[in-house]
Amino acid sequence: MEQLLIGWLREYGYIVLFFWSILEGEMGLIMAGIFSHTGDMFLPLAIAVGGFGGFIGDQIYFYIGRFNKRYIHKKLHSQRRKFAIAHLMLKKYGWPIIFAQRYMYGMRTVIPMAIGLTQYSSRQFAIINFISAIFWASITIIPAYFYGEEILNILKWIKGHWFIAIPIILIVVNLIVINMNRLEKNLLEKRRERKTA
Repeated sequence: MEQLLIGWLREYGYIVLFFWSILEGEMGLIMAGIFSHTGDMFLPLAIAVGGFGGFIGDQIYFYIGRFNKRYIHKKLHSQRRKFAIAHLMLKKYGWPIIFAQRYMYGMRTVIPMAIGLTQYSSRQFAIINFISAIFWASITIIPAYFYGEEILNILKWIKGHWFIAIPIILIVVNLIVINMNRLEKNLLEKRRERKTA
């Protein structure tokens, strides 16, 4: 699937980048940075398209929360814990959580929907979301642009040494998941302590 998307990105460029960014596309942004490095894409336009796609994606999730509350409660029943955590984070940290949610594994789609469920201003969300999306695209694409050759060499190494690379990737992903679960557990425990105090 990833290879297919990369092929489409090479052929159709900005259109694929836009839709890939709507669907949580860090890998798409990295590829856009590499293609900007090789001259297949124009760096400022890649940042603008990737950022706008990310903005649109989170706006969609926000409005799903705002106008489809019954659907969310019914269909995402298994995500109750994540929604509770998203509400806690919004209450504790305020608007910066809108900015930070793009970098939070497992919470990227839940937080905008959870914010949509509240009375949070849609205008304020859109402004913060737009700034966050452009920043997100920039800090992902620009390093990939500057280190394009090194990234290509690493990808070549991974392809030739997949039997070493796959366990390393799995360990890193597991560490991220474990730490996120620990953070979620701590937030819920603190909430319980406040309720019982």
